[in-house]
Amino acid sequence: MNGSSRFLSAVSAFAISASVLTAAGTMVLVSPVSAEAAVVRRIDVRGAERVGADTVRAALTIAPGKDFSNADIDASIKRLYATGFFSDVRIGVSGGTLVVTVNENQLINQVVFNGNRKLKDDKLATLVRTRPLGAYSETMIESDIQAIREAYNAIGRSDVQITTQTVPVGDGRVNLAFVINEGDRTKIDNIEFSGNNAYSDGRLRAVIITKRSNFLSFLTRKDIYSEDKLRADEEALRQFYYNHGYADFRVLSSNATLDPNTNEYHITFEVDEGERYEFGPVNVESTVDGVDAEELKRLVDSRQGKTYRARDVQDSISAISERVAAAGYPFARVTPRGNRDMSGKTISVDYLVDQGERAYVERIEVRGNMSTRDYVIRREFDLAEGDAFNQEKIAQAKRRLERLGYFASVNISTQPGSAADRVVIIVDVVDQSTGNFGIGGGYATGGEGFIVEASVEEKNFLGRGQYIKVSASGGAVTRNYSIAFTEPYFLGYRLAAGFDLFKSENSVYDNYTYADQGFSLRVTAPITNNLTTTFRYNYKEVDYTSDSAWRLSQPYQDIVKGSPWLISSVSQSINYNSLDTMVLPHEGINASVTHEFAGLGGDSDFYKLSGKARYYQTLSDEMDLVASLGGSAGHMFSTNGGNLNVFDQFSLDSDDIRGFANKGIGPRMTKNGDPLGGTTYFTATADVSFPLPGIPQDSGFRGGFFLDAGTLYGNDVKVTRGVVQGEDMQWRVSAGASLIWASPFGPLRVDYAIPLVKQDFDVVQRLKFGISTAF
Repeated sequence: MNGSSRFLSAVSAFAISASVLTAAGTMVLVSPVSAEAAVVRRIDVRGAERVGADTVRAALTIAPGKDFSNADIDASIKRLYATGFFSDVRIGVSGGTLVVTVNENQLINQVVFNGNRKLKDDKLATLVRTRPLGAYSETMIESDIQAIREAYNAIGRSDVQITTQTVPVGDGRVNLAFVINEGDRTKIDNIEFSGNNAYSDGRLRAVIITKRSNFLSFLTRKDIYSEDKLRADEEALRQFYYNHGYADFRVLSSNATLDPNTNEYHITFEVDEGERYEFGPVNVESTVDGVDAEELKRLVDSRQGKTYRARDVQDSISAISERVAAAGYPFARVTPRGNRDMSGKTISVDYLVDQGERAYVERIEVRGNMSTRDYVIRREFDLAEGDAFNQEKIAQAKRRLERLGYFASVNISTQPGSAADRVVIIVDVVDQSTGNFGIGGGYATGGEGFIVEASVEEKNFLGRGQYIKVSASGGAVTRNYSIAFTEPYFLGYRLAAGFDLFKSENSVYDNYTYADQGFSLRVTAPITNNLTTTFRYNYKEVDYTSDSAWRLSQPYQDIVKGSPWLISSVSQSINYNSLDTMVLPHEGINASVTHEFAGLGGDSDFYKLSGKARYYQTLSDEMDLVASLGGSAGHMFSTNGGNLNVFDQFSLDSDDIRGFANKGIGPRMTKNGDPLGGTTYFTATADVSFPLPGIPQDSGFRGGFFLDAGTLYGNDVKVTRGVVQGEDMQWRVSAGASLIWASPFGPLRVDYAIPLVKQDFDVVQRLKFGISTAF
C-alpha cells in the first residue's frame, strides 16, 4: 500500500472510530461519542528519528489539557502527511496519552541530472521542486518529471524519455538522479488546410506562425509544435480572413498528429471561409445626450463599397470612442451592429453609441511573461486599478503590446470582479525572441570594394523594454562604430528617451582620411497612435587629415587645414506610421519630415528641411503581390550669410538610389572627383515583390523588381580654384531585380541594379545586399 492509500485508510478509519491502545498493548475501539470529550495529558511521538518529536507535535491540532474530537485527529493526520516527511501516520489514545506513530520518508541528499545536453543542469534545477534535504516524495517526483518533459516539448523534443534512479547513502538519505534520454528533434512534416478555396495552402502557411521543418529550422525554431502556437495560428487565420472580406470565416478544427516512427507532426486546419463581403451603408447612432452622431460619422473608416475589413471596424470604434470619451463620457460604449445582405454580399454597419454600465477596474493580472517584467506590460494600459472600465482602452493596450515586438501572441480577456461593478482584466502573453544579430554588406567601385556590416540588437533588454544596439562596419576604406540606447518610458511618462554614440573613419582615394565622432540625445513623444514627434540635440566632431593635401581639390584643402570641425545642432522630426508590420510590410504608409538648425556654437550654420514617405499596397491577396511607391526630398541653406561646409551638404547613398554608391551622385570637383554634396535632392522609387514561383511561400523567399530615380544638385561650398561639375538638376535612373528572403537571419535582401541614366562622373555600385538576423 502506498502513502496515499495509507493516508486514505487512516482518514477513513478515524471517521468511524478512534483506536485506543490498552496498557497490555492490545487495540480496542472507542466510540465517536467518547472521543468527542477526550482529553490527553501528554503526547508520545514514535518513529520521528530524523524529523524530531517537536516537529511532529507542532503539526498537530491537539494539545495536552484541551478537548479534542475526531475532527482534530483527522486534521492532524492531514497536516502530518502534508509536511512530506512521512510515508505512514497513525494516531491512537492510550489512557491519558496521545500516541503518534510515524514512518519517515527518506531524505534527499543530492539531486542530479544525467543525459541532458540541450537543457543545462541549472535550467532543469529551476523546474523541479525536489530539493536536497527535502523529503523523498513519489508524487512530487512525478510532477518534476512532467515539468522536465514540458520543457523539452518547448524546444521541439516530444519523444524525451525520463526515468529516476536512487542510491542510498546511509542514515535514511538517498541521492536522486533524473536520467534523461533527449531523443531526436521533433519536426513538422506538413501543414495542410481543408475547406480553403479563396487562398491556397501555400498562402495560408505564410500567414501562420508555425512552419514546416527545413534545413534551417534548427535556427528559426519555427517548426516547434505547441498547443499555444496552434491557438495563435488559429487567431492569425481569423484575422487574415476577417481583414480580407470573409466575415463568416471559422476554424472548424486544428489537429496535430505525431507519427512515432518518424517523430514528425502532421498538422491539419479545417476551415470554413464563408462568403466575401463589401461594406454596405454605414451609419452612426447615438442615445447619449450631447453627442452628435453626424459629427462622429466623419471618423468612420469603414466606407461603403470597400472590401469588408474587421480592422476598419475596429479603427472606427477606436476613433469614435476616443472622441466621445474626450467629450466627457467615460462610460460611453460603441457597439457595431452588422446587417448581412446575403444576395448582395454586403455588410451594413451601424455604430451605436450609448451610455454603458458603470464598471471599474478591480485589478490587472499579467500571465505568461517569462522574460518581460510585469510593469513593462502594465504601462501600456491607460487604465489602472479603480479607473472606469473602458473597452476601447483595452483594445488600444492590446495593439500597443503587439507593436512592441516582445510577444508572439497577446490576448486580453475580462472576468467578473468581487462586486457587480468590478472587472478583472486578464493579460495572457507569450514571449518571443527580441534579440537580433545583423550582418550585411555590399560592393562599390571607386576604391571601396567589399563592405561588411555587423550589429547586435536587443529590443527588450533584461526584460525592461529598453532598446540597445551595438554595430560596426568596415571595408577597404571605411570603419564605422555606433551604440544606441532607448528608454521607452522616460521618468514614467510615455516618452522614449535615448542617446546615440558614433565614431567613423573613412579614407577616400588615398588622398585624405575622414573621421567623425559624436553623440545625439533624443526624446520621442506620441501625438496619436500612428503619429510621433522626436526632438534631438546633435553634436559631431569632424576631422580631415592628409599626407598629400596638394593632390586635393581646394575645398578639401581648406577643410583639412581647418580640422577638426565642430557641428552643434537641434532637430525635430514628425513621423507617421500605419504599416501592418515593419518586416516585409503589405500595406500602410511610413512617412517623416525633419528640420534641423545648426549654429548652437560650433563651425556650421545652416537650416535643413527634408522628408520621405513610402506607401505599400497588396495588389493580389492570392498571389501575395505587394507594390510600394516612395519618395524623398530635401533642401538646405546657410543661416549666417556665408558658405556651407562640404560635410554639411546633403549626400545620397545606395539606399536612396540603387545602382549608385554612397556619395556616388551629385556635385563634385573635376579634380580627383571629390564629392561636394548638394543643397537640394529628390528621389522616387517603385517596387513590386512576389513569392518566387516553384518555392513554397512559407519558406520566406520573394522576388522583386524596382525602378529608382534621383537627383542631387546645388552647391553652396566656397570654391576658389577648380571646376565643379553636376551642380545642375540632372536625374539618374536605375532599374533592377531583388531577391528577398525572410531567413533565420531576418530579412535578407539582394539588389542588382543597372543605371539607365547617369553622368560620366558618377560612381556606380550595381550589387547591394544586407541581412538582419534574429536569434
